Amino acid sequence: MRKVLIINGNPDSESFCHALHESYKKGSLKGNNEVREITLSEMKFNSTLMHGYRKRTEFEPDLLEAWENIKWADHIVCIYPTWWGTLPALMKGFFDRVFLPGLAFKYVETSPFPEKLLKGKTSEIISTMDTPVWYYKYIKSDVGGRLLRDNILNFCGIVNKRTTYLAVMRDSTPEQRKGWLERVEKLGSK
Repeated sequence: MRKVLIINGNPDSESFCHALHESYKKGSLKGNNEVREITLSEMKFNSTLMHGYRKRTEFEPDLLEAWENIKWADHIVCIYPTWWGTLPALMKGFFDRVFLPGLAFKYVETSPFPEKLLKGKTSEIISTMDTPVWYYKYIKSDVGGRLLRDNILNFCGIVNKRTTYLAVMRDSTPEQRKGWLERVEKLGSK
């Protein structure tokens, strides 16, 4: 049994990402995992890191709860739409605010590389997009996936196990969307 945390980064509460979130949760529960959820569209917090790392901004109650869920989790699933080649601003702001020095990583005086404080956790990325997957990955260099996998999650010690892109959303049929929901449910059960 794994402790699975689903982070839904779509600010639109009526988006297809929310259906994907529910499908992953359904599959994960079928796989006898314990599941917790963070739905950014329902949270109240300032997504701007007002003072950078110079001065700590106190966590709002929703961020305190989110941080507790991140510490609890073995496996973190990030579900979001790819907009302008990367994750939504709200999701980036969430990571800016929560993955802080002393919590998610620690600066080391004798090294340019941080101590990774979230080691032992794994992640998975599921993202929708309107760009063909081959074009996004090989022509646009998978900018958003690399940002989240390498520059945020791995920087703090979280090892990404799988990235799933679902596209092209704007031209998708109801049958394609049904297939994607079934695929994501299966991913959740693994």
